[in-house]
Amino acid sequence: MKRVYLLALLIGWTMPLRAQTQRTLSANDQRARDIFEQLININTTGSSGSTTIASNAMAKRLIDAGFPAADVQVIGQEGSRNFNLVARFRGTGSQKPILLLSHIDVVEAKREDWSVDPFTFLERDGFFYGRGTMDVKDGSAILVATLVRLKQEGYRPNSDLILALTTGEEGGSDYNGVQWLLENHRDMIDAAYVINMDAGDPVILNGKRAFRSVQAAEKVYVTFKLEVHNPGGHSSLPPKENAIYRLAAALGRLSAYDFPARLNDITRASFAKWSQLQQGAIATDMAAVGRTTPDTGAIRRLSDASPLYNAQLRTTCVATQLAGGHAENALPQSASATVNCRMLPGTPSDEVQGTLIRVVNDTAVKVTVVTAATPSPLAALQPDVMSAIERVTTRLWHIPVIPVMETGATDGLYLRNAGIPVYGVSGVFVDINDIRAHGRDERIGVQDYYDGAEYIYQLVKVVSSAPR
Repeated sequence: MKRVYLLALLIGWTMPLRAQTQRTLSANDQRARDIFEQLININTTGSSGSTTIASNAMAKRLIDAGFPAADVQVIGQEGSRNFNLVARFRGTGSQKPILLLSHIDVVEAKREDWSVDPFTFLERDGFFYGRGTMDVKDGSAILVATLVRLKQEGYRPNSDLILALTTGEEGGSDYNGVQWLLENHRDMIDAAYVINMDAGDPVILNGKRAFRSVQAAEKVYVTFKLEVHNPGGHSSLPPKENAIYRLAAALGRLSAYDFPARLNDITRASFAKWSQLQQGAIATDMAAVGRTTPDTGAIRRLSDASPLYNAQLRTTCVATQLAGGHAENALPQSASATVNCRMLPGTPSDEVQGTLIRVVNDTAVKVTVVTAATPSPLAALQPDVMSAIERVTTRLWHIPVIPVMETGATDGLYLRNAGIPVYGVSGVFVDINDIRAHGRDERIGVQDYYDGAEYIYQLVKVVSSAPR
């Protein structure tokens, strides 16, 4: 669920659309474009598409480039029309493999909702259009193009490179590909760490390439239900006790509550580096929050200033759905609210549930779990990985590298829980004022795509040749 996340609110600057000019493509760029076009033109939605078709198409490209057929497998849950692609680029074996991850399923897209056909690749006015251009077939195409390019160059990495193009990240499939692979074929994807193309975008602010983020943590999703039951009765004889009023009062208390601020290594580093991109009081407060002992006044001011900053500082819980009553002329026998929480990594779900019970402060309001939490621990910022990212970023772009915590979620959580560190590192710059993932007329910049392909190619070479 790519990238509709904290960066869109980070800095409230406006930005003009960038002009991009046509140019003669190199052989590498043409290959990357062809693969991208092929993927976009394949419908991989959960309702009417198939990731198996896309996986087979990418498998053929790898085999045609010289990969042994035994090292390229289209594999998945029996009976499903949505299979994954797992391929291995053999190295010397002196280092543990590196997993290169991207999902190839996409969210639904209706032709009547778009100004163009969402499943026909289109280049227009300096942009590539199509469902999945941003989330995240750009990353999938770039990874395939990178491995083909390396194979043609005769490159021999120290680490095996494992490519996993997976299904089910967007929830429309009948299973999640990463989870299934870990449970059934962990040996195929076991790695020292993961480079995940579904997070960590480099960012354009105010028309300039400002910084490259590295997603090293993500918040944990859990949903609760608040529920009240009454005997009911005729609406003409209303007592003081009313399930809807009781629930409303409980939600009012919840809306006034803030979970305690807690920073981790990732968010502390984020605020410290973000402060260097800001000015005035915001910059001062960000620097104060990024210190070992955060300033409580700065935390309060940043929490009030933006939902983004607040979400980076603490667990959040918000009511998202309501239901109550059964007839307009009857007293409600029940009323319920769905409360979705995004917990900081390492926060126990039962601790949050206990806090909700305490804040609601009403034994008539039952608090139960609807969607259980799947923990997603922090990834340690390994010096060799961060050094490689910084080196390639400086070489190509001369912008700072900033670790971030995603407020949403990716398939990285399954791998982190399996003990495999995950780094979200996309190569394609995104305009924070033009994020169309999951939306109408999804697109990315043409030159941004080609530059992203070069960035990932160089990064993969650096990480797979460096000693660990």
